[in-house]
Amino acid sequence: MIKEKNIAVCIIFTIVTCGIYGLFWMVSITEDIDIISKNPNRRNGAMVIVFSLLTCGIYSFYWWYQNGKLLEETNQQTNIASSGNAVLFLILSLFGLGIVNYCLAQSDVNKYAAANYNN
Repeated sequence: MIKEKNIAVCIIFTIVTCGIYGLFWMVSITEDIDIISKNPNRRNGAMVIVFSLLTCGIYSFYWWYQNGKLLEETNQQTNIASSGNAVLFLILSLFGLGIVNYCLAQSDVNKYAAANYNN
């Protein structure tokens, strides 16, 4: 089930825990986007962290692009406005602005959660 998260609180927790909460947030976003998009190839959030660590962060660029693409496709199928833009997510992550990606993705997840899009 998709639950809304307060973005400001998530950012504060990520800063206070020196990024550890950010890893939980990454897992949560992965699973929520897979539920929203009805992705037939469900991704494991923990494996996203492992792959990102093993590739020194390179996998996270692909992960952000994939999240944006899934949100774009879902936006085309629904009437819920989304900021999911694969290229935007990729560019922001390349410039080290991953926290902005987290905020944008969580904002989109919150929109779907508010619309009770838990199928």
